[in-house]
Amino acid sequence: MKRFKLNIPNSKGRILNAHIELPANQKPKFYAIFAHCFTCTSSLSAVKNISRSLTNYGFGVVRFDFTGLGRSEGEFQESHFSGNVADLIAVNNYISTNYQTPSLLVGHSLGGAAVIVAASKLSNIKAVATVGAPADVHHVTHLFSHGINEVEKKGEVAVNIGGRPFKINKDFVEDFSKTDLPNIVKTLKKPLLLMHSPTDKVVGINNAEKIYQSAHHPKSFVTLDNADHLLMNSKDSLYAGNIIGTWAQRYFVKEEELVLDTNDEQSVGHLNITEENFTTKIQIKNHSLIADEPIKVGGDDFGPTPYDYLNASLIACTAMTLKMYAQRKKWDLQEVFVYISHSKKTTEELQIKSEKFTSVDFFTKKLKLIGNLDDSQKKRLQEIASKCPVHKTLANKAYFETVLIENEINV
Repeated sequence: MKRFKLNIPNSKGRILNAHIELPANQKPKFYAIFAHCFTCTSSLSAVKNISRSLTNYGFGVVRFDFTGLGRSEGEFQESHFSGNVADLIAVNNYISTNYQTPSLLVGHSLGGAAVIVAASKLSNIKAVATVGAPADVHHVTHLFSHGINEVEKKGEVAVNIGGRPFKINKDFVEDFSKTDLPNIVKTLKKPLLLMHSPTDKVVGINNAEKIYQSAHHPKSFVTLDNADHLLMNSKDSLYAGNIIGTWAQRYFVKEEELVLDTNDEQSVGHLNITEENFTTKIQIKNHSLIADEPIKVGGDDFGPTPYDYLNASLIACTAMTLKMYAQRKKWDLQEVFVYISHSKKTTEELQIKSEKFTSVDFFTKKLKLIGNLDDSQKKRLQEIASKCPVHKTLANKAYFETVLIENEINV
């Protein structure tokens, strides 16, 4: 997973601080936008965890700070509800123009209400997921109700919300009563996933019930047992992200990935040097793999290294060989663990006489055998572990033929 920063202008020219989280291969199948909770920011751990979980399902996720919050420009009093919706639309339009049209909106708390409203205005949004969303936008005004009377008199006052000072004005207060969320939910007619904790003390579970009853099918509800409103326990937010990712698969048809043609050979690999560092796609009949190098040597670490695959090949062949041998002997071998390490060692270390080499490849193979086996059986299995085909191939001298294939010229 990779992340990079964006500066997105909203409809008033304010710059919104945003980040894009990408899947491991940096090639999103779809894009999603995440709207954070009231007075929160996109750096809240729950926002990060849900966003990063979604990248495992092929989503590129844009998380951003609403106007006047976090590192976004503007004043908090500009971050009223309709302002949040406008910010969502601005982010949607920016990503559509510069990347790929978003198709999923995810919102937490008041951000959940905002994504429902934004989705009703955006035809490109195919599905909506909310976490702890209120059924009434006006619900949040209780958080600054202590300052509402003063606003009427002074026009602008400083209030304390969740231990932090904010300035609000009359327009900010009145904006929260302008949106009829239940009616918007009724007309949404897009797949909707509601997630809510039955022990949520900030936005009660009855809010999820009201939204669910107002919504048309397809609609889904998942309870977040024992979770608090902000999903401060990472297990809760990671669970929520995985549920959203799994649920979304039903409504997003994946484009078939182009499979590399092996040209009648056993396998093929491809590295696009103009676009990638070392990330190499590999096709072996019906199986697609990715190889890479660690970041410390200039790679992106999107997959195992070539030597990792070499170790993996030796591990798999050893385990399979032991299974077949034990079954043929009718021995009670139940599980096999094979541990492999590869390194270079000098011939002097290994006390090997060689006129050609001063260092050689050295493999350490360790076995853990589970089952009702006596010492003689374990000893024999240890011997058989050195007789698997890949082990023999590595131990013997191999011969290679390298052929240059001429590029085809299309006339």
